[in-house]
Amino acid sequence: MKKFFFSLNTVLNYKEQVLESLRGEHVAALLKVRACEREIEALENQHKDCMEEFECQKRTGIAISKMKTYEGYLESLGVRILRKQEHLADLKEDEIKKRTRMIEAKKEFTSIQKLKEKKQEEYRKQEQKENETLIEEFVSSRTAVSKLNG
Repeated sequence: MKKFFFSLNTVLNYKEQVLESLRGEHVAALLKVRACEREIEALENQHKDCMEEFECQKRTGIAISKMKTYEGYLESLGVRILRKQEHLADLKEDEIKKRTRMIEAKKEFTSIQKLKEKKQEEYRKQEQKENETLIEEFVSSRTAVSKLNG
């Protein structure tokens, strides 16, 4: 019997390459989301610390010019946080799209992989059947020869 050949092997290899590429893109998107979340957290901590310092300064007495500086800085931090949160929403949307594409590619790859496994199993069964037939023929011919020889 000839060697097992799966006609969709090139398609399977291509789908595997696409899947690996999409996995890489998804990981990169996740890393961007995590980095942006850390940046937002750092800005929020900065805002909180500055606010605490500002409140402390107000209790002990502070010049109006310094108050305006604090307020301006806190406002700019708030704007930066909002912009980062908008950017984070975009990054999360991109990550979801990449995850969805990766899942679809995984389904395609898996379905072809399962088809290959099914074809391999059919091939093995056919090969085993042919081997059993050969053995039966061999045994039958030996039995016939031994009966003839006597």
